[in-house]
Amino acid sequence: MNMQSTRQWIKHSPNPVARGLFTVLKAMMQMSVPAPKLISAPLYFFTKTIMSLWANFTRTFCWTPTFKGRVRSVGKGFYLYGGMPFVSGPVTLDFGNQCRVSGQTTFSGRTVGSVTPSLTVGSNVDIGWQTTIAVGTKVVISDNVRIAGRAFLAGYPGHPINAEDRAAGLPELDSQVGDIILERDVWLATGVSVMAGVTIGEGTIVAAGSVVTSDLPPFVVAGGVPAKVLRPLTAEEMKK
Repeated sequence: MNMQSTRQWIKHSPNPVARGLFTVLKAMMQMSVPAPKLISAPLYFFTKTIMSLWANFTRTFCWTPTFKGRVRSVGKGFYLYGGMPFVSGPVTLDFGNQCRVSGQTTFSGRTVGSVTPSLTVGSNVDIGWQTTIAVGTKVVISDNVRIAGRAFLAGYPGHPINAEDRAAGLPELDSQVGDIILERDVWLATGVSVMAGVTIGEGTIVAAGSVVTSDLPPFVVAGGVPAKVLRPLTAEEMKK
């Protein structure tokens, strides 16, 4: 009897021995050390302090300077947190001032074609956790844009539509590739996908989980799959 079958026997068999082993193992898995507040509260504070100091040390002296070695230009106040982004392909990266970028971000550039893909990020921009920006030709993220976690800017698909071409490992067609432009003050909520060839107008907010397949006008709230204008922003909402 191998390990997998033994586990299944202990978990599901009506045999009294199996039931007894299951009870003992479950109790062992649920064991915990008594943690009076007098001990656990200082321990929590100490652990969080050490973790924060370590995170700031690695961010300042490791991840940020290392990532800057891959960036073509970067402004003042660049803040990289939670590690270092993964970069693939021949994409150029330019960041303005006061940008905040998650270390769990992926930047990729299309590897075929005569144009070097470029990502241009303005000032005061947030790029959230697990966001992927795939640059086919050009992606522009203007000033004050907010991109929440798990967003996807798909400037190129990575594969052709034709199944035989995909099976043969051929790249996507040029017609599948396009620029993505996010104008000033755009906010992409969690899990938003923006497809190639799309421009999102100034100040527009895109609801969580939406897929943007065509241009959106400025100063609206949009959402859905595909994303559509839900309503204009009110004058009160647009006050700065």
